[in-house]
Amino acid sequence: VQLVESGGGSVQAGGSLRLSCAAYGYTASDYCMAWFRQSAGKEREKVAAIDNRGRTEYSDSVKGRFTISQDNAKSSHTLYLQMNSLKHEDTAMYYCALSRNHCYSSASMYVYWGQGTQVTVSS
Repeated sequence: VQLVESGGGSVQAGGSLRLSCAAYGYTASDYCMAWFRQSAGKEREKVAAIDNRGRTEYSDSVKGRFTISQDNAKSSHTLYLQMNSLKHEDTAMYYCALSRNHCYSSASMYVYWGQGTQVTVSS
């Protein structure tokens, strides 16, 4: 299984970015895909998740500003994170992760990870 993120970059506060994560090689019907982020000196934090039934969840810090979605085309599976009204505190490395079943809170329960994409928000 391979997860490949893209879409990070630098933006001013109040701006928007959309992250993408292409998933290759996972064929089971049950899954949860999530976006985590980690900034310097902090633990990896789950910001949003979506499961195979389309159920979504968000951390309080991003609720109302970020939207997670997925595209289940036949040949691939792509995860998105639309980030609006970005704040300086959203600055972090963002990671895409996949769990074989539930949308766990802990990063340790996710088996597959992407390489990360940097998001920098200037105030």
